[in-house]
Amino acid sequence: MKTLIIIPAYNEGENLERVVSNLEKNFSQYDYLIVNDGSKDDTEAVCQRNRYNYVSHPVNLGLTGAFQTGMKYAKAKGYDCAIQFDGDGQHNAEYIQTMEDRMVEGYDIVIGSRFVSERKPKSLRMLGNNLIQCAIKLTTGKTIKDPTSGMRLFDRKMIECFAGAMDLGPEPDTIALLIRRGAKISEVQVTMNERIAGESYLNFTRSILYMTRMFISILILQWIRKV
Repeated sequence: MKTLIIIPAYNEGENLERVVSNLEKNFSQYDYLIVNDGSKDDTEAVCQRNRYNYVSHPVNLGLTGAFQTGMKYAKAKGYDCAIQFDGDGQHNAEYIQTMEDRMVEGYDIVIGSRFVSERKPKSLRMLGNNLIQCAIKLTTGKTIKDPTSGMRLFDRKMIECFAGAMDLGPEPDTIALLIRRGAKISEVQVTMNERIAGESYLNFTRSILYMTRMFISILILQWIRKV
């Protein structure tokens, strides 16, 4: 199985060397593409200095735009599947093989989930996670235990879907939409790391707004979207 690791990167100059060095040293069987999404720090300079495989957006397009760029690249290069992989070091590449093995069983999307066998902690962020889980269950009948996980493996059919659509982002509402359109989804247990350097885009206020937007989108807006 030929897999592309898509690494959307916005102001991840402090993290990229650690992330990519680990991939190149320990997981060289996978190709990767860094999508520098109009970063204002030295993300592009880091990529140039280390001769990483990357493309750059002249302006910040957001996660959806960065991910679509990666999916278009995956489609053009004929990859069998592509995985969404954070540039901040939170995701562990050691789980990619397990996710691939699950995909071979007949799934279109495999999510690296923190909560297949582990219990969710009690926090406001997990409350939002639970609300999104409930919204997906209500609208699709499918239980996704970690709907906000950003580690997702997509097969070739999904690559073509994302590469050809302008409004599909790698977000929980899109996962809900794809389930309703017949996509088969599974989860495997993974462990994620804490961010070491830099600041996450999702501070407390943005996290609340994000969860609210996803909840409303899944319950209402998904019924009028098309794939």
